[in-house]
Amino acid sequence: MNDEVTVFAPASMGNVAVGYDLLGSALDGLGDRVTVQRLDEPVVRIGSITGRVTDLPTEPADNTATVALRSLRDAADIDGGFEVSIEKGIPLGSGLGGSAASAVGAVVAGAELLPGSWAQEALLPHALAGEAVASGDLHPDNVAPCLFGGLVLTRAMDPPDVVPIPVPSGVRCVLVHPDRVIPTREARACLPDSIPLSDSVRQTAHLGAFVAGCYRDDLALIGRALRDLIVEPHRAALVPGFADVQEAAMAAGALGCSLSGAGPTLFAWCRGSSDAEQVRDVMVEAFTQHDIPTEAWISPIPPKGAHVVAPTPADP
Repeated sequence: MNDEVTVFAPASMGNVAVGYDLLGSALDGLGDRVTVQRLDEPVVRIGSITGRVTDLPTEPADNTATVALRSLRDAADIDGGFEVSIEKGIPLGSGLGGSAASAVGAVVAGAELLPGSWAQEALLPHALAGEAVASGDLHPDNVAPCLFGGLVLTRAMDPPDVVPIPVPSGVRCVLVHPDRVIPTREARACLPDSIPLSDSVRQTAHLGAFVAGCYRDDLALIGRALRDLIVEPHRAALVPGFADVQEAAMAAGALGCSLSGAGPTLFAWCRGSSDAEQVRDVMVEAFTQHDIPTEAWISPIPPKGAHVVAPTPADP
């Protein structure tokens, strides 16, 4: 058994416009590297925080990674503890699942240092306990895709029931991150406590049609379904230029464009790499017209979630 393991935990996109708090997808390339070391003493602590974000809480009760590891340690009923070091590759407050990645990476690495094997479903509650530190509750829309990979829908939490959904071949996801920070708690605070029944019915139709489109490889149906009637109307105002960026993306051929998770990052699903490049360029330009600098990526939806990168897994 190893004494230290490093895991890459990918960025993720929550909601995917149609499935608030239910649907999410992993993203390619962007993510956190989380290293966990086994300790003899019964503590869970932060070793270091490096990368593009360093001003994260180091108190174990306030960091998503250490809270997740504490939950895992308690469930495993071990005498020792863990030290976790995080190399952040995901912007803070970006809507790209940064807090979820740290929590997921920590429990996946920690499980590798425990006796026996741990199923992904068994790790989910511990990662969610960590994510709750950032979001205020057990929200699976970033944690589940970061852990399982691909596009997933969380049907239930107790017990966990995570349903993988096929992604049509060739689909690319454009992500444009404006130079803004929106804490998850702030983004949730602007949402209403209730919505009209008619909006719920229409949004349920969009979600069902989107899932059907994924299974049927029907991009036209997906394009008709990728709409958010519930969250976007309340959160769009948090992102300057949102309407112009969304309009530009749709005019350039995007299947759909909305907020990635809580924002401020916007995403657009596209038919392929060529369309994605055009959509990315017009979205960046639209933000530029509002004097907002951006970062932009084009990502497939990777089937692999958080995984060990060091020590290198043995060949089969």
